[in-house]
Amino acid sequence: MSYEKVSQAEKLIIGTKQTIKALETDLAIEVIIAVDADTRVINKVEALAKAKGVPITAVDSMKKLGKACGIDVGAATVTLTK
Repeated sequence: MSYEKVSQAEKLIIGTKQTIKALETDLAIEVIIAVDADTRVINKVEALAKAKGVPITAVDSMKKLGKACGIDVGAATVTLTK
């Protein structure tokens, strides 16, 4: 389901650094995190999303998440934006 949501989203931000920026500037509606990503990479995103009250959805694969975004590499985090 979440992969479909990502592939159909009009506005999304791909990547951890950009996700953090979106969370800090209150643009994020929902954060999608791949559970197979390195925990050091996603811990800050997860903590910030919880602090801001932004829903977090977990998916099983970075590779599938990247593919749903239309990129050829894996994505640790993707953010749906306003």
